[in-house]
Amino acid sequence: MNQAIYFKTSMFDVSKERENPINPVYGLSLLEWLRNELKRDLEISEPGAEDWGWCCELSYEGNSYLIGSCAYFEEGDDPTQELEWVFQVDKYRSFTEKLFGRNKMSASDGCFLFFKELFEKNPNFKEVQVA
Repeated sequence: MNQAIYFKTSMFDVSKERENPINPVYGLSLLEWLRNELKRDLEISEPGAEDWGWCCELSYEGNSYLIGSCAYFEEGDDPTQELEWVFQVDKYRSFTEKLFGRNKMSASDGCFLFFKELFEKNPNFKEVQVA
């Protein structure tokens, strides 16, 4: 089960993102910012499009993860205003881990907490919440 972080920010102009070829959903700019911001600490893959937004893969403390983002933006909205975002963290698990209920994703997972704290400490991200 994935874990999600919700927040608001006006840090990104989603109208300048390249088009998602699957679904007209925004969120690429956050992942590109994270890749640049964390390039010394984490190797995050090139973002890819999904029907629900954008995603990347990374390794953290010996585990593999999928991170994803989506911005709530519709035609006619002002892209320079504060937008609502959702950021997801999902842990890849082996068949054996799933079978025996091991290494489950949770809100106390190190990778999840890393990103939660990153958003909480940055003054450009407002109303950071876990759901």
